[in-house]
Amino acid sequence: MSPHNDKRILVVFPGALGDFICLLPALERLAKYSSIDVLARSEFAPLTPAGTTVGSLERLEIRSLFIPEGSGDNTVSSFFRHYSHTLSWMGSGQPTFVEELLSVTRGKARVFPFRPLRPSMHQVDYYLSCLGSTGGVCRPRVIPKPENLAKTEEYWKQNALDGGPVLAIAPGSGAREKNWPSESFAAVARWWRQRVGGIVMIILGPAEEERGESNFLWRDSLLVRGTDLGRVAALLARCSLFVGNDSGVSHLAAAVGTPTVAVFGPSDNAQWAPRGPRVLILARNVECSPCTLPTMKTCAHRKCLTAFGAPEVIRELEAFPAIATLTRARAGITVACEVSPESTRRIDDKITHQANARAVNDPK
Repeated sequence: MSPHNDKRILVVFPGALGDFICLLPALERLAKYSSIDVLARSEFAPLTPAGTTVGSLERLEIRSLFIPEGSGDNTVSSFFRHYSHTLSWMGSGQPTFVEELLSVTRGKARVFPFRPLRPSMHQVDYYLSCLGSTGGVCRPRVIPKPENLAKTEEYWKQNALDGGPVLAIAPGSGAREKNWPSESFAAVARWWRQRVGGIVMIILGPAEEERGESNFLWRDSLLVRGTDLGRVAALLARCSLFVGNDSGVSHLAAAVGTPTVAVFGPSDNAQWAPRGPRVLILARNVECSPCTLPTMKTCAHRKCLTAFGAPEVIRELEAFPAIATLTRARAGITVACEVSPESTRRIDDKITHQANARAVNDPK
């Protein structure tokens, strides 16, 4: 794409938080050539790189494109006239949308599938490939705004958090079927308090608040709820460690540079692993994982997550180089400091067996 300094580029993007963070490297690449307007979820605005603004996807000009001849409306044509190019990851399977978008942009639009056609291609790499960028491992970056960093410092002082390391836990995700059991997260929280001597912060999204799932497990923790993503990014950047599921918050924690541990079950971590400078992915090697969305929704055993014991995860946390200095002992398991598309750390039955054997031979 050629540089255009006089007009803006429009990006139409329907994804959730994790999807949007995976899009950030592509937005940074585009911002080198022009100013960018993104139509997405308006709450993503504090996470965008310089030269990029976010507006709501829920607007007349987009809805009209799903209607035959909807692009003929003067309001619609006037809106798109301001952009030199339009890139959409929305509507590729809707012939009317594609036809109307090409019409209203006079052919200066490209519509991409939302997901890659190649199996196990990481979403970051896919979005970049749509721009013709290939090669190397690119990480999303989120730089918290100064005003949110200042509010975080106030929060730290108000809650006397300077006295010890802080563990952030996000026990939810966009789908309940992807969540490690809340009781297991609670066990990790107890370990952090007792072994590390730290403080636990629980980040609850709208879905978790609505369900009210297992809130009793977090009585001794700080609860963060109803907080905009800009504030959450700043809070995560101040924490010593983050532990979560395959979720948007896990991607956000990795993107701000916090040591991040994500527990994966039915999802394909080759496609969805958060990328950051210090990331550890834990996944069980079960024969049916990763699985399709319909299978995930109807799975009766969920053994990729339910058979994933808290003691195993805690052993991995104790060995994680990013936080090993905070613990008083090591578990003797070596893990990679960063996960790349070619290298993903998996907990399997062999490791569990070895750990159990050590416990029998060395009961102390």
